Amino acid sequence: MADDDYNDMDMGTYEDEPAEPEIEEGMEEEPENNDAEDIPDQVVGEGEDKGGQTVTGERKDRKTSKYMTKYERARILGTRALQISMNAPVMVELEGETDPLEIAMKELRERKIPFTIRRFLPDGSHEDWGVDELIVEDSWKRQVGGD
Repeated sequence: MADDDYNDMDMGTYEDEPAEPEIEEGMEEEPENNDAEDIPDQVVGEGEDKGGQTVTGERKDRKTSKYMTKYERARILGTRALQISMNAPVMVELEGETDPLEIAMKELRERKIPFTIRRFLPDGSHEDWGVDELIVEDSWKRQVGGD
């Protein structure tokens, strides 16, 4: 097909679509920034987050339990095992372990998983807990056949 024929064809635009604005000479085109990953947000810590809700930054002022729930544990282990299976760096010394879930459990036992758990509260605020701050029940020993 010739270029002239191609330019005369309907390019599949719909009537519902808004026309793209034409850029005048001398004006620079503003890049669209649909994903906010490129823009650094303020670091979550003490003070207020974007929604204006307070974020607990002090360790003594926390409202939730210091124990990791079985749901948090499952999510942490699953996420970390997936990362390890996708060749993420391992944070512990391996002693023949090849199973990503076993490696993730060893990292959790040694408190080396660099994750933060965000617990949302009924009033709309939230608390951030590091995995190394939480007390983890030794239920994996029963599952893996430990002591």
